[in-house]
Amino acid sequence: RGVEVVHGRFFDTVTARVPGRADAVVAAAREAGINLGPVDADHVRIACDEVTTPETLADVLGAFGVTDTGPVTTATTADSGVGALPDGLARTSEYLTHQVFHTYHSETAMLRYLRGLADSDYALDRGMIPLGSCTMKLNATTEMEAVTWPEFAGVHPFAPSADAEGYRVLIDQLSSWLAEVTGYDSVSLQPNAGSQGELAGLLAIRAYHRANGQPERDVCLIPSSAHGTNAASAVLAGMRVVVVACTDNGDVDLDDLRAKVDKHRDTLSAIMVTYPSTHGVYETGITELAEIVHAGGGQVYVDGANLNALLGLAKPGEFGGDVSHLNLHKTFCIPHGGGGPGVGPVAARAHLAPYLPNHPMEPSAGPETGVGPISEAPFGSASILPISWAYVRMMGAAGLTDATQVAVLAANYVAARLAPHFPVLYTGRDGLVAHECILDLRGLTKETGVTVDDVAKRLIDYGFHAPTMSFPVAGTLMMEPTESEDLAELDRFCDAMIAIRREIDEVAAGTWDVERSPLRGAPHTAEQLTGDWDLPYDRRTAVYPGRTRPKGKYFAPVRRIEGAYGDRNLVCSCPPVSSYES
Repeated sequence: RGVEVVHGRFFDTVTARVPGRADAVVAAAREAGINLGPVDADHVRIACDEVTTPETLADVLGAFGVTDTGPVTTATTADSGVGALPDGLARTSEYLTHQVFHTYHSETAMLRYLRGLADSDYALDRGMIPLGSCTMKLNATTEMEAVTWPEFAGVHPFAPSADAEGYRVLIDQLSSWLAEVTGYDSVSLQPNAGSQGELAGLLAIRAYHRANGQPERDVCLIPSSAHGTNAASAVLAGMRVVVVACTDNGDVDLDDLRAKVDKHRDTLSAIMVTYPSTHGVYETGITELAEIVHAGGGQVYVDGANLNALLGLAKPGEFGGDVSHLNLHKTFCIPHGGGGPGVGPVAARAHLAPYLPNHPMEPSAGPETGVGPISEAPFGSASILPISWAYVRMMGAAGLTDATQVAVLAANYVAARLAPHFPVLYTGRDGLVAHECILDLRGLTKETGVTVDDVAKRLIDYGFHAPTMSFPVAGTLMMEPTESEDLAELDRFCDAMIAIRREIDEVAAGTWDVERSPLRGAPHTAEQLTGDWDLPYDRRTAVYPGRTRPKGKYFAPVRRIEGAYGDRNLVCSCPPVSSYES
């Protein structure tokens, strides 16, 4: 029949050899409403999934000119006798054995199960999540709605361009908007995580130096305050990491920077700097920092994780940055948390633009001279880009600027209210912070034994998600209220923190021993509330502290676990080294 499957073992994708007929087969399938993958003039790729039907398979066979097969069925390997899966990959163990897969057999039961999961969670629909460095802001329903439309959700990443024209308009518009608000010349939306955006930016820098005949430039300077992903990305990009010291107030030590630039002048590739800094401060020396690095032959990578404090006010591409990654799952309202999906676009000035990601299966996805793909799909997590497109389109320039100003104002309001009770570790000019602030509990811990873990867990009793603990400084709490929270919620949070400080004072005064205090006992569950009680404080103090309202009270489903136990008791599930011996 002139059709040859070129491999005997496969899972969900097969390649068929049809000498000289590939274009005709693809065209015939398209007439039937099916997209096949043209490989070259002689080969066609067919991919199936869990919703592929026998009728679809019959149409595919028809496109190949196979019409006399009789009824087409979907048979298992065991039924058909065809060993399609490679030896060793066929499952021999049972699967989906947890009771959840065998309990909920109706929509009603499933709905109630999911509602129960939601009731156990603390999300933004309950109250503020003040996670510093994470920008947990509202993802508006209007922005989210389009991701459910099949016109976006049902398009395959490698669908023909003619079937994705609307997507391309959206992608091009969003890319141009992001370039405008950041001061860069070109943007790639391919990276689908902030870490991938970092890697893409550093690979562009490496390619730029190679193109200039300087492949030896491989030293990446990273401030000691940086996100841990910075150093990891630099190593993945083939760079050598050199740490730059910070001053006592958290800024990059420019004297140490000059010394490091001088030392590595012949091999300097780049510096990775977060602005505002990881300490939540606008560093006044950022432009001078860029000038020092540029004078040493290096490029400036500005980590865009904290762009929520810049958008509409300053542009990294104009104050010294050569390349940045952005977090659409932070500043641009794609939901953040739960493992994704995210989008971490990389934005670059014109001299680095030729080295942004591209893709071998989609020439229009990047420059011909690009560094190759950073993610499998040409435009990354494209199905969630409508969220950020809608956010920028509805907010407009004035709205984006207002949001940044409100976010910075909210952080400074929280810092000002809490400063008399908890020291604010880092501040910038005039004692102000950027979009987040760090509260220093180390002195209180030393005096009373109350730890950041105790405060974080006690906040759950007060009806709040905990802030970020011990990052970037151990023994501290970093909080970022974002522009989503109104004054009433900010005050509710501040009131809770001040009430917790009074509880710490009770420990200091000897009223409670720290081990049997509400702080160390937190969070208190409903099950604990109704059981035996032998604690030196009453039940109401445990579960309705301060001004916590009984109506709508959030109860944590579990109490504490020893979070560090797994780190101290490693269990490796990898095959033993001996299994690799030939």
